[in-house]
Amino acid sequence: MLNTSNIKQYRISLHKSQNEVADILKVSRSSYAMWESNNELFPIKRLIDFCELFSVSVDYIFNLCLENNYRLQKYNKDKSMLRLKEFRKENKLTQEKLASILNTNKSVICGYEKGRYIIATPFLYQICKKYNISADYLLGKIDSPKYLN
Repeated sequence: MLNTSNIKQYRISLHKSQNEVADILKVSRSSYAMWESNNELFPIKRLIDFCELFSVSVDYIFNLCLENNYRLQKYNKDKSMLRLKEFRKENKLTQEKLASILNTNKSVICGYEKGRYIIATPFLYQICKKYNISADYLLGKIDSPKYLN
């Protein structure tokens, strides 16, 4: 189960309303409210935008770490596609095996590794939880630490 429980707490700590955050992200308040309440998946592009706009790490939002260790780096598509492939090879996973773990197909994994699209939020979360690897690292937002404590 994807855990984005820190989104609401973080928004409140910034003294922002759902309307204000939705306006900043250029989405409807109802969409943002659904993401914040975990009733719908926070699309990865919007989650990256949220994290960059409010200086918070994806790892913190995913509740993978206890502290917000944000570093002012933007999502890096080139690093992200290389890091996913590097991660897969380090763990001796074929594209087929990783696709099976994520309950998807090989072409989706291939698309991520070729940079056709950003890894989907639930797949990123699942990899990070299972392999204790940083989401921010996989997204090319940080260079270290690679693995979470």
